[in-house]
Amino acid sequence: MIIERNLTNFMVYCEDTIGEALKKISKNAGRIVFSVSDRGTIEGVLTNGDFRRWLANNPDFDITRPVSRISNKNYKWAYLDDEPDRISAAMGDHTCIPLLDRNEHLVAIAQRSAAEVIKIGGRVIADDAPTFVIAEIGLNHNGSLDLAKELIDLAVGVGADSAKFQMRNLKTLYRHAPNMATTSEDLGTQYTLGLLERFELKPEQMFEAFDHCKSRNIVPMCTPWDFESLERLQEYGMEAYKVASADLTNHDLLKAMAETHKVIICSTGMSMEQEIIQAVDVLREQRAPYILMHCNSTYPAPFKDVNLRYLHRLKEIGRCVVGYSGHERGHSVVLAAVASGARVIEKHFTVDKTMEGNDHKVSLLPAEMTEMVKSIRQVEAALGSAAERKMTQGEMMNRNNLAKSLIINRDLAPGEIITAEMVIVRSPGRGVQPNRKRDLIGRRAKRAFSSGDFFFESDLEDEHFQARNYQFKRPWGIPVRYHDFRKIMAKSNPDFLEFHLSFKDVDENVHDHFQEKLAFDLVVHSPDLFEGDHLLNLCSKDAEYRKRSLRELQRVLDLTRSMRDFFANVSPRTILIASIGGFSKEAPLDLDEIQRLYVIAGESLSQLTTDGIEVMPQTLPPFPWYFGGQLFANCFVQAKDTAEFSRTYGYRLCFDLCHSKLACNHFGTSFLDYVERIGPYSGHLHVADAGGVDGEGLQIGEGDMDFAAIAKALDSTCPKASFIPEIWQGHKNEGEGFWLAASRLEGLF
Repeated sequence: MIIERNLTNFMVYCEDTIGEALKKISKNAGRIVFSVSDRGTIEGVLTNGDFRRWLANNPDFDITRPVSRISNKNYKWAYLDDEPDRISAAMGDHTCIPLLDRNEHLVAIAQRSAAEVIKIGGRVIADDAPTFVIAEIGLNHNGSLDLAKELIDLAVGVGADSAKFQMRNLKTLYRHAPNMATTSEDLGTQYTLGLLERFELKPEQMFEAFDHCKSRNIVPMCTPWDFESLERLQEYGMEAYKVASADLTNHDLLKAMAETHKVIICSTGMSMEQEIIQAVDVLREQRAPYILMHCNSTYPAPFKDVNLRYLHRLKEIGRCVVGYSGHERGHSVVLAAVASGARVIEKHFTVDKTMEGNDHKVSLLPAEMTEMVKSIRQVEAALGSAAERKMTQGEMMNRNNLAKSLIINRDLAPGEIITAEMVIVRSPGRGVQPNRKRDLIGRRAKRAFSSGDFFFESDLEDEHFQARNYQFKRPWGIPVRYHDFRKIMAKSNPDFLEFHLSFKDVDENVHDHFQEKLAFDLVVHSPDLFEGDHLLNLCSKDAEYRKRSLRELQRVLDLTRSMRDFFANVSPRTILIASIGGFSKEAPLDLDEIQRLYVIAGESLSQLTTDGIEVMPQTLPPFPWYFGGQLFANCFVQAKDTAEFSRTYGYRLCFDLCHSKLACNHFGTSFLDYVERIGPYSGHLHVADAGGVDGEGLQIGEGDMDFAAIAKALDSTCPKASFIPEIWQGHKNEGEGFWLAASRLEGLF
């Protein structure tokens, strides 16, 4: 349902003429106008049908009469502030009803969107759904069923949703049938008839091609060019029909297709706007689900004639999902069409552009169609939505590193007033942004400040979250850095400290940070990135790159061994968590390639000296962030191959719940099933909430995860695995985010 508030083309005054009302009816998508008084209260409704009925009873019509003389006073309506279900109920079978304010003024219109009912082969076609891509095979099989099947297989390979054909009964379709070779036609018609006569597949062959589509899980579709072909396709059980541009004005055939109540996709090439409007009226009268395709029927179409801006007008006319059927060279125009709102794309498809036939030269080859589909999916991802703008995960990371913060320039005791003179702006952006300065000034400090401390969001809140001791069923710890572990560990009762190292930390002398034995166990998290932008990757096929990764991880192992001496409750084998690698920059890898990377990872890990240390590969998200940039992760992402690696090479895992939930969101799989598969191989857990496919490290309860169900599954699959709350930026304000997470997880973990 669409709520339209721009009433310019939908409203007339009751004293306006019938002629003025008809002009408005022809302009708007609903074929309707609402007549109002000079005070804006609704007086009546006039539709195309109302006018025709009046005309039938008044052959001596006069369109200069006031519209109020013929408007329908018995109309459906609803209030604008009614619940959507109430408005929908009021609409009933109507496609458009007026919405009133509580003073009975016309303020908006509710319109039924044709997109609400469009579904083909299990694929939803709507403004908020992925683009439905049709590989138009047409006659490019050149009369060969084998080539038709090959094109279907290739269409599956390029990622198309549908493979489309055309069906004609030549004997009834053309005026000189059965004498197809007549010389009385124009040269262009003679050429076309000659191709059709030689290249048409028989109906039985077409049905075999459709069956092949179904066996390959691609939607078969067909354009019937005549009534007999439509009847044959109906008998076969065709799920949707494509109307060729040439038949948009053939109302008898259009009506026959609409009467099937199958989805009708209509190309609008070679048509005037009034002809498109008339075709829409035919489809609406039959209440058929339909899609309008913008199209220029020239082969190839010059770019200057494509006119993609008409897509917006076409949507107004059809009040439906719109698409684009392209005959221009290449696929750049297709991407612009998707960005302009097209949700169905049709392009001709061939294996050889030099083959005989007019369509081949405007067709895409398999490699070109593959690139087109890939680019469409990228454009879809980039389009996003018109919702209120929020920062992405990568932006938050870069803002944290690059932006500026409010910082205090002196020591301050709790209860003292924060004044303007105390607050300065400095980088980086880990604290409150500078635009909040006015909100900060005049507040009483809720905690002690030292000169140079950041102000945080919690300093602007009336309540201050305090850390305390927590009770959990399994060992738990807190992520720390060299510079903050003493402050953080003093606030609660963790069993261990998990040191998250930077590559610079690896170069430091451990004795500069530890002097006495600490009453904790130790876990270490290896850096992912080392000096010179070297991303740790034990799976790299580049031997030199892999050797450096091994050297860097061995340095972390050696440092971890040194750190063990300063922890009184250290385990026999200290856990070292590492992201093993297997990343790609441009696209995810196929399964065979991923399996080869796992073999390389296993061989690499076997070369490390691990005395007293247990290396735990970490499960990864599909799109990991590294300092504000995104890559594709391939290994340790999906449950099946991750579990297989653990079984084969004997490594326990650091099960990062957030990372793996993002992977399940991306692949559309069950996270609880993931827990059942990975839990038995997990020795340590990283716990945070997750959102979408790349929303990492969210606070507990602020993402997609059901922690009660997850905790129950973990209790059964890995009851002894230790955990930390790994909230992004949770270390701020002396671990404030970690303590909040711990309080929300208490009683579950």
